[in-house]
Amino acid sequence: MSKIRLTLACDTYDRTAALADGTVQPEGIDLNYIHLPVEETFWRMCQYHEFEIAEMSLSSYMINLSRHADFRAIPVFPSRVFRHDCIFINAVSGIKEPQDLVGKRVGLPEYQITAAMFQRGLLQHEYGVQPASIKWFQGGLLKPGREERTEIVYPKGISVQKIGPAQTLAQMLEDGEIDALLTARTPPNFSPGGNGPIRRLFPDFKRVEQDYYRKTGIFPIMHTVVLRKDVLDKYPWAAESMFKAFHQSKDILDKRIDDAVSLRSMLPWLLADVEETRSVMGYDFWPYGLEPNRPTLEAATLYSFEQGLTPRKFEIEELFVPSTLHEFEI
Repeated sequence: MSKIRLTLACDTYDRTAALADGTVQPEGIDLNYIHLPVEETFWRMCQYHEFEIAEMSLSSYMINLSRHADFRAIPVFPSRVFRHDCIFINAVSGIKEPQDLVGKRVGLPEYQITAAMFQRGLLQHEYGVQPASIKWFQGGLLKPGREERTEIVYPKGISVQKIGPAQTLAQMLEDGEIDALLTARTPPNFSPGGNGPIRRLFPDFKRVEQDYYRKTGIFPIMHTVVLRKDVLDKYPWAAESMFKAFHQSKDILDKRIDDAVSLRSMLPWLLADVEETRSVMGYDFWPYGLEPNRPTLEAATLYSFEQGLTPRKFEIEELFVPSTLHEFEI
């Protein structure tokens, strides 16, 4: 039987490289891997359902699942990032600690993005800063005119003001027109030396993030992978095939990332970083599948509900194609 031709839209990652270059081939699928930046993939998939398979914002996926269920996810997570490092403040805002955000003007690219969802969640649950206690400003980080990729109704008690048509959040933070910023990207006008007008809320973010993981077991999941419903209806086996292929691609990296003969990235102390990370998070610090990600997924479904993005808290098993929840054992 000939293979089916499916297109995957996904960014370029070391953990997906073997899938992208054809070293790993999903069973029964002739895969067309299109390398796209995540914002473009999310917009085109949420608005137009252009791809059979796509990398997808976890938050936007849960919103879609609560309304239309146009696509279903497999428990694969190409992007995970601790987000303490991307909470920025204006140096003269008077903000010294998270609790000082109460009553402040805080920007975000979109209220619904997964980074902001996790950032609001950690601020609420770790520091007692309620989302309703902040004045939110929504718009483009670097370019004016950014819109929410999926239409949302802001929860009762949440004040979100769209910034002006010529404004950007990065410039507003530098100019003091907002006091802080929750984002997924480091603003280009941020100076890592800590002497400019833009500072990090958590300067020692690596230590804070490691302590957060030790306490909560949460390694924030930014993106999952979804298959369009019409594809699953016609080829239900494609979900398991893609799940296995993503897993195989990551396994190749797992076995080579600490190879001292030839470093897998340009980071000169990669081996030290890998050893430190495994000492904190265990050998497989970037797991796929349901059970090893339960604390993170439980937090994500809770935050989505608490913040009014979804009308109820999903059971985490609801998020994924059932056939991918349990691995086959011989």
